[in-house]
Amino acid sequence: MHDHHHEHTPTINTLNRAFIIGIVLNTLFVIIEAIFGWMYHSMALLSDAGHNLSDVASLFLAMLAYQLAQSKPTETFTYGYRKSTVLVSLINAVILLIAVVAIIWESIARFKTPEITNGENMALVAGAGIVINTITALLFLKGKEKDLNIKGAYLHMAADALVSLGVVIAGILIVYTGWYWLDAALGIAIAIVILFSTLGLLKDSFNLSIDAVPKSIHLADIQKMMESVPGVISVHHLHVWAISTTYNALTAHVVVADAADMATITSIKQIMRHQLAHAQIQHSTLEFEMDCENCKEKI
Repeated sequence: MHDHHHEHTPTINTLNRAFIIGIVLNTLFVIIEAIFGWMYHSMALLSDAGHNLSDVASLFLAMLAYQLAQSKPTETFTYGYRKSTVLVSLINAVILLIAVVAIIWESIARFKTPEITNGENMALVAGAGIVINTITALLFLKGKEKDLNIKGAYLHMAADALVSLGVVIAGILIVYTGWYWLDAALGIAIAIVILFSTLGLLKDSFNLSIDAVPKSIHLADIQKMMESVPGVISVHHLHVWAISTTYNALTAHVVVADAADMATITSIKQIMRHQLAHAQIQHSTLEFEMDCENCKEKI
């Protein structure tokens, strides 16, 4: 029986390379976009540069979390630094929310007094952004379903590519219509796009940081699956939580018949662990009880 877990997960080196390429490409683009945005008085370019800068930060944080998730347990940190991946995800979402407020604030000011922007250059710079963001998003396509941080990086880059497309369209419209207010309007629109993509990330990472059941796992299904194992009477005190963005744990009390011997319990345990591993629960602690014991504790 070979391990399914490694089949779909890209190797550590591939992902590290993806992070480094993404960070370098996007940092260069932020610098170019900020310079052009400032030179051509374009709020859309400046806000997009701000957005991309927050992405560079989030890519860097996601890379850091990914490294920490590989860490070995110590006497103090018995799970290693795995939980830091959840914290990074949360910090990432908060940084993005701050960026949103700043962009909206500046765009509203510009909306009242539109500045003359160079539409052609706006479109050209943002066009380069589409290419860079698409390349970066594709780098994370493979790992995104396995890890909330990589999914965050992927979503940011995909949203950025769309935002850059919006800037290109606005630039072209400004050239042909002279509607300079479009620039500020787009700044606000970009902020709203970031806001919606961030709220989901904020909710997921907050839930994981307070040990909620991970979104991909349904407790009722897990309980049903465990109780369907031959020899099991019932399962209670069932807890599932995330140790990291990719690693889940479970504890449960499993009630077996009074007559169950050690061999039966061992066989039940093996079947359960195998099922749980397939249900994305990598670490399980099971406590077996005889039917005659009365388990009164509540937690």
